[in-house]
Amino acid sequence: VFGSHTGRRIVVATNVAETSLTVPGIRYVVDAGTARISRYSRRTKVQRLPIEPISQASAEQRAGRCGRLGPGICIRLYDRDDLEHRPPFTDPEILRTNLASVILQMAAMDLGDVEAFPFLDPPDHRAIRDGVDLLHELGAIDPERHGTAGWITPLGRSLSRLPLDPRLGRMVLAADGNGCLSEMLVIAAALTIPDPRERPEGKEAQAAQSHARFRDEQSDFLSWLRLWEYIRGERRERTSGQFRKMCTGEYLNYRRLREWQDLHGQLRDIADDLGLHPNRKPADPDLIHRSLLTGLLSHLGRKDPDGYEYRGARGARFSIAPGSTLFKKAPEWVMAADLVETTRTWARGIAGVPPEWIEEIGAHLISRSYSDPWWEQDREAAVAAETATIYGIPLATERTVQIARIDPEAARDLFIRHALIAGEWETHHPFAAHNAAAIAEVMDMEVRERRADLLVDDDTLAAWFDRRIPPEVATVRAFDAWWKEAGRGDPHLLDLGPDDLIDRGAAAPDPEAFPEVWRHGDLAFTLDYEFDPASPTDGLTVDLPIADLPRTDPAVFEWNVPGRRAELIEAMIRSLPKAIRRRFVPIADTVAAVQAGMRPGEETLIQGLRRQLGRLGEIAIPPDAFDRTALPAHLRTRFRVVGESGEVMSEGEDLAALKDQLAADARRTIAAQRHPLERQGLTAWTIGDLPESVEVGEGAHRATAFPALVDDGDSVSVRLMPTAAEQEAAMRPGACRLLLLTLPSPERILRPLVDRNTRETIRSGPYQDAAEWIDDCLMAAAAAIVDRLGCPPADEAGFERLRSLARDELADLATAVGEQSLALLRSVEEVEWLLDPVADRFPDAVDDVVAQVNRLVYPGFLMGVGVGRVADVARYLQAVARRLEALPGNPGRDADHMARVHRLEAEYDRLAALLPASPESIAIAWMLEELRVSLFAQAIGTRGKVSEPRILRALAALEE
Repeated sequence: VFGSHTGRRIVVATNVAETSLTVPGIRYVVDAGTARISRYSRRTKVQRLPIEPISQASAEQRAGRCGRLGPGICIRLYDRDDLEHRPPFTDPEILRTNLASVILQMAAMDLGDVEAFPFLDPPDHRAIRDGVDLLHELGAIDPERHGTAGWITPLGRSLSRLPLDPRLGRMVLAADGNGCLSEMLVIAAALTIPDPRERPEGKEAQAAQSHARFRDEQSDFLSWLRLWEYIRGERRERTSGQFRKMCTGEYLNYRRLREWQDLHGQLRDIADDLGLHPNRKPADPDLIHRSLLTGLLSHLGRKDPDGYEYRGARGARFSIAPGSTLFKKAPEWVMAADLVETTRTWARGIAGVPPEWIEEIGAHLISRSYSDPWWEQDREAAVAAETATIYGIPLATERTVQIARIDPEAARDLFIRHALIAGEWETHHPFAAHNAAAIAEVMDMEVRERRADLLVDDDTLAAWFDRRIPPEVATVRAFDAWWKEAGRGDPHLLDLGPDDLIDRGAAAPDPEAFPEVWRHGDLAFTLDYEFDPASPTDGLTVDLPIADLPRTDPAVFEWNVPGRRAELIEAMIRSLPKAIRRRFVPIADTVAAVQAGMRPGEETLIQGLRRQLGRLGEIAIPPDAFDRTALPAHLRTRFRVVGESGEVMSEGEDLAALKDQLAADARRTIAAQRHPLERQGLTAWTIGDLPESVEVGEGAHRATAFPALVDDGDSVSVRLMPTAAEQEAAMRPGACRLLLLTLPSPERILRPLVDRNTRETIRSGPYQDAAEWIDDCLMAAAAAIVDRLGCPPADEAGFERLRSLARDELADLATAVGEQSLALLRSVEEVEWLLDPVADRFPDAVDDVVAQVNRLVYPGFLMGVGVGRVADVARYLQAVARRLEALPGNPGRDADHMARVHRLEAEYDRLAALLPASPESIAIAWMLEELRVSLFAQAIGTRGKVSEPRILRALAALEE
């Protein structure tokens, strides 16, 4: 455009031509009124190239382009009013650019505070602030010493000697330290010039194909190095003309390549002058990118999870320019050489970067915030959730980090509370085990007594440890190092004692009120306390070994432990019906009076309560008036039955039910514990002395067993019984059987009584044949002889005395029993004969009679009722026969008598279910049979006086 020419030309010019160039021959100027002006954005910290309306001065300059050598015409594409409202002049460049270079040089020359410097056009203080922030980002200044002689850092002073943009200079210095200066000088020069790779309109595809060989998949920066190596080689191999032609053919701008080479040479000379050392071997790409990152920390971006846009510094958003190697890959983190804002913000010169590098290189720029700290047992450290950001971009969210360096006081407090107090660490220090046991013991006391005021609070314990541990100890490692020496001097320095753990303001615990072991005769059961109202096992649980289960008495455990007794008595009183309960208000006073007169161990809880409350309230309280289901869970004792291996076999609150459920298991457990006393197939006393009890098992499985003679029919065995009661029940028939086995043919005594008629009579009863009846008669007679001695024999001498008596008395006794039982069985025949005619007409009466007969006559009933009661049973059956004979003539009277008997029997059954069997309860059962004789067959006569009032009084006495 500057040379001579013919014809008319149209010159398209940028705003640079307004003042810097004079093109001759311009007659006409078309002014669009806008220009792309370089302007630094303080918001995004990006040098922008927005299109803006030009100033009045620029408009005059443009008009002047057509009047340099002669008259000309300027055509403005906007109206005069618009022009007159525009600013008179374009803003000075110092007001439109990043001031980092200026501020760095001023700091190097020690010109003081930038904002106080007398600029001709003073820049906005915010622009100064941006420049200072950039220099702080690069590590060139210490912002805390702004404007002072020492605010430039050694790095900043080195940076000021580089005639480069501060960002590029920082990269060069970092590259020198990382051994990649040669590559960085190439890249720094490239970033200073326009991109020499051209993309002519209409030939974009060809240009892209030609440039593709220079692309490096890792980053755009490495692409510059590929292009550099290519043009260097081509330049050496070609003449200047050939090289220029090659550039044109491969869509490379020759002038820009020359400028790049010149800049590189200048940078290399500067590096030599500064004593920097270019590397001779190719550098690791990671080192190159780390060096680049030092100058691009505010040009970072993190990709949005749901798109391809990046979140940049200070809330900016940008996209990777389409020409970038990484346009399609879109790494999560990128750094950009340049951010240019046109219609949108584009990032050019892209490389992916690991966030770990950012945290390392940009550590001085990272803002960190922390959640409330906590103790993490796996790490044995106080930790917090850290959120780290750089220029508002999240680097890490909710990342768990140790806080010992961040907040040593909080770390120390958590270490003391969780490691030293709560034991949440893996430690080998003896004091830790000692303290854990001491704290557990006090906590166990709290659980047992259902209180929470014994153990001192954590603040008190923390203060105790704080006084003994140096202030700098805040971690497990620091503690171990300190304790290694301190523990040698005083190994008990950190041992907690009862005085340190029990609150001085709390009432002293009472171990006897809440024992660890429940003693029951010679048995001792471990107690397990739990204090958790929401738990199904809240309260007291007794651990019962299966071998000891049969010997336990449920009534013993009704009393609970002494420390719970007052609360238990109060709860039992409150469970009474209101009509009874109101007699004992105020209940608290009643509890004290009742408890003072209770006799644990001598009576059941219900018996004691009825006796004491009856005395205080002058009222008879039925045993079933108390509602145990209304008791709070912690007052209802639970039982846990454990097997020999410690496994839980069953558990619950009903001990009697557990005993029934596991009776067979208990017997098997005892039987499995073999003992030399055990025998089988005995037909004579060859066992020496039979002790009352023996110990079986060893260690934790040791148990007491009770040897007994057991009737096996044709022989006798010695077996171990789980309880003394079972021993007693087995010994009597066992001794009787052994006695009969040692006598010569005792069955001959009763054979004369057996003929064809008696055989039919016997089979009409509960026996299969005459032999079974003879055996029952002999066993009953033998039992009478055993009873004569007072108890079954336990040694050979006692057994011989029994045999001596039997030789004298067995025949007579057996004969008498045989004759009485035959008469009794004839009555059974008579009853069965009388039942048939009335069965359909009077079913209720018939059912009652059948139940009574089955209750009195059953296999082995002669020995069951005893010799002294056989005649009575015969009489009861005679009374049944007379009742059946009279039934058709007066069924109403029979029904009335039956109802009266049933009322008394129902009360007896109720008490029998509540109370254990006793001689008194057995006597009442016989009285009820006598009452039936009195009501249904009075003419037969009763054994002694009997009446309903007498029976009621006996029942009342039994209930008391």
